[in-house]
Amino acid sequence: MPLPLETKLSEAWPPADWADVTVLVAVSGGPDSVALLRAMTALKTGGAGRLCVAHLNHQLRAEAETDERFVVDLCRRLGVCCEVDRIDVGRLAAAAGDGIEAAARSARYRFLEQAAGRLGARFVATAHTANDQAETILHRILRGTGVRGLSGMARARPLGHATLIRPMLGICRAEVTAYLDAIGQPCRHDPSNIDTRFTRNRIRHNLLPQLQRHFNPEVVESLVKLGRLAGDAQAVVDRQVGEWFDRCVTIVGPNEARIELALGAAHDERRYLVRELLIALWRRMDWPRQSMGMTQWDELAELALRPNEPAKRVFPGGITVEVTDGVMRLSGEWREKTVYGLSGK
Repeated sequence: MPLPLETKLSEAWPPADWADVTVLVAVSGGPDSVALLRAMTALKTGGAGRLCVAHLNHQLRAEAETDERFVVDLCRRLGVCCEVDRIDVGRLAAAAGDGIEAAARSARYRFLEQAAGRLGARFVATAHTANDQAETILHRILRGTGVRGLSGMARARPLGHATLIRPMLGICRAEVTAYLDAIGQPCRHDPSNIDTRFTRNRIRHNLLPQLQRHFNPEVVESLVKLGRLAGDAQAVVDRQVGEWFDRCVTIVGPNEARIELALGAAHDERRYLVRELLIALWRRMDWPRQSMGMTQWDELAELALRPNEPAKRVFPGGITVEVTDGVMRLSGEWREKTVYGLSGK
């Protein structure tokens, strides 16, 4: 008989949806990802597909080698193939000018995408939980965010030719612990997860417990619900923006990343939708968004809403925006820094 976590996972992502295709499970060795792997192996009782594991050794801690061996041994016992790579994330961060967390995340998702491509995986499953979702939403609120940010992590999104899926967003951390205890499954613990020098850890270990004790014992559930409602609202906006994108935007040349936006149809639209359209352009062209704050998006929207006032601006990443004769032209040549794989396998 399935255990409670297995039942919840099966309801959130029925095995019939993935049993006949290759699924790549991201496993760090920590409790969440180990629980996901064990539950998926328990639920996969048939089907032509296979489960595979991907583990990236970030080479940031002395225990990283032990974590890697733990994952490899676990996969061997479960009869699951395991893709392993090693990346010197500290060196990667220094070369890219990023923080450790940002560099690790970038390297991790690039590794997962490449591993999925090699294995022909239809899905890449990660073990983000309801607690992770609540922390993400709260973090974005503290930094300042809009409706899209309030929606938190998407349950599914494209990752190369595969689909990244987070099937445990409805499962809390306490349920993970109870499941591992019930099946007698050990796991690894990353000491950096309790280092309160990192904002995310201060939210996890200080802020959320304070909110639970003094304001709302079910604050995690409330934040997750807020995320679902914001996601529903954003989906409506995305549909409207998508229709508008098809009417108003012309991409001229895939390499030079130059766009002509016919403003006539857009002139009377609300500023919010104008901003969302411009954000959609940035995503489509893979232009850098990290340095684009609300001030920059508002400035862009203002340019778009004044199509008869000639103007020219340069935005982060060297993206040039020019408005002439009722048309906004955007051009740029964004090249992502490629310093992945510095250390090899």
